Amino acid sequence: MEFIAELQRRNVVRMGGLYLVAAWLITQVATTLSPIFDAPAWLPRTVVVLLAVGLLPVLIFTWVFEWTPQGLKRESQVDHARSVKPHTGKLVDRLLLAILTLAVAYFAFDKFVLAPARVAALEHQKVQAVAEARKEGGVDALIRSYGDHSIAVLPFVNMSSDKEQEYFSDGIAEELINQLARIPELRVIARTSSFVYKGKTATVAQIAKQLSVAHVLEGSVRKAGNRIRLTAQLIRTSDSSELWSDSYDRDLSDIFAVQDEISLGVVRQLKIQLLGAAPRARVTDPRVFTLYQQGRQFARLNTADGYRHVIDLYQQALKIDPNYAPAWVGLGQTYLVQVNYGARPVEDAIRLAKEAAAKALAIDPNQGQAYGLLGKISRSYDGDFKAAAQYLSRALALAPQDPDVLRQAAVLARGLDRVPLAAKVGEALVAKDPAQAVNYADLALTYLCDHRPDAALAAMRQTLARSSAYLSGQFQVGLALLQKGQAQAALAAMQQEEDEGWRMIGLPMALYAVGRKADSDAALANLIRKYSADSAYNIAYVYAFRNEPDQAFDWLEKAVATRDAGLSTIAAEPLFDPIRKDRRWLPFLTKLGKSPAQLAATKFDVKI
Repeated sequence: MEFIAELQRRNVVRMGGLYLVAAWLITQVATTLSPIFDAPAWLPRTVVVLLAVGLLPVLIFTWVFEWTPQGLKRESQVDHARSVKPHTGKLVDRLLLAILTLAVAYFAFDKFVLAPARVAALEHQKVQAVAEARKEGGVDALIRSYGDHSIAVLPFVNMSSDKEQEYFSDGIAEELINQLARIPELRVIARTSSFVYKGKTATVAQIAKQLSVAHVLEGSVRKAGNRIRLTAQLIRTSDSSELWSDSYDRDLSDIFAVQDEISLGVVRQLKIQLLGAAPRARVTDPRVFTLYQQGRQFARLNTADGYRHVIDLYQQALKIDPNYAPAWVGLGQTYLVQVNYGARPVEDAIRLAKEAAAKALAIDPNQGQAYGLLGKISRSYDGDFKAAAQYLSRALALAPQDPDVLRQAAVLARGLDRVPLAAKVGEALVAKDPAQAVNYADLALTYLCDHRPDAALAAMRQTLARSSAYLSGQFQVGLALLQKGQAQAALAAMQQEEDEGWRMIGLPMALYAVGRKADSDAALANLIRKYSADSAYNIAYVYAFRNEPDQAFDWLEKAVATRDAGLSTIAAEPLFDPIRKDRRWLPFLTKLGKSPAQLAATKFDVKI
């Protein structure tokens, strides 16, 4: 106690506090300013080490010396009758007041000046990286712009005794994909590509090579009643080393908190500097989560009966929790899909889908997928590109990595005849979802609209490598060959198309290109006889390709009457090139709201 009292008398404690405050301020300033001046990484660390080493000498100096009006003197030379060293104390107080004032000023300067500048700098760096990648061109360059900030979440293994619970383990992995995808600084592989490896024995190195990712997240789920045991491991793909792992034994109601913990663990391990708050899981009743995941499992069957089950399960979920927005979005999407199977009339599906999207947004105004659904309806069925652009711009702001939103954005850009923008979005979609054949096929169509047949052929080779029986695959190869002027090869490709409808659409054009007019006429008659009710738009561009404008415009009017979705991309469709100079072309586009001037008035851009 006497020693402590002596420390206080000699102002050692006060000087120690002053030193620590000053050291903290110096460290903060050094850390903030060093990147601005491109200082080496060791400089801030050196400052911290020197300040730590300097504490003891400062304390010893304070113990030994006293500030007096006559100058600095040793303690032994000063009158010990005083209870404290007043001059040193006054000096320390003044210095402490000055440093605290500087600290407050620094806090204010950092909050209102430096912090916004740092955020802007991070955004600028990201934009510059993507811009440089775009200059290099191609999907690979775009992937490189993310550096090590890329991840694939593999399907979690179902360890439950009941194998029917697999939908639950799949659902956990999918929810983590959706959660991590809300981090713009992170490239997250879409579910359709990550789940390609379900049930397969691919190594981490093979997955990394095929998906071009630096990290893989895998795990397992065991569910028994209301208890779950979940494990997760984050693996660095360069050396297959485990960066982080954890296990969670929780009640089922804690599943959303577990998702948050795993997501934060990934962010910390990847050293991602978030520009906003970390995304959090959507919380609901565990029964709702279970029903919703069961519905998604049935949706993946892609059958009319499966979609009926989807609607039933989503409606059951909404009876328990009417405010679960994802279920409303899922309902709306399913209503539209049912049109493709003849299970629901178009008008009925559009009305129900709009109502479902509106309910989702009333619950959660930040539900990006709901805006994407409204954008699809506006573009494909209402023919309202301005509304579609507004909806999809909002969807992209809220869900910039959602594959469905990106796909809709690419199609809208193509419909607006902004083909380079459509290609940029399509390449981003391929980078995010590289195992999905349809993404390459859509990109190939965009390249054809840009009159880049070689790029289209390369994209279609990627499509067929992932799905050799891809519907319209050989048809699109044939289109690219026609654009290259290789008519005989195009005819061979069209003849190899497995889907009857696309084969019958392609053959009249290829036969016409090789000079077999009579055979082309017969093939076109067969197409009209069998598919006139569903393919008015396609028949119109077959006539346009054959340079028969009267018949082409007749079938375009029929396409308008049947609300053919193909009309949404008519402005960029290269098969209509032979009739673009016809005096009826511009008035027809104007009637559709798709003339060059009308399309130019629609504001739409996409920041990847």
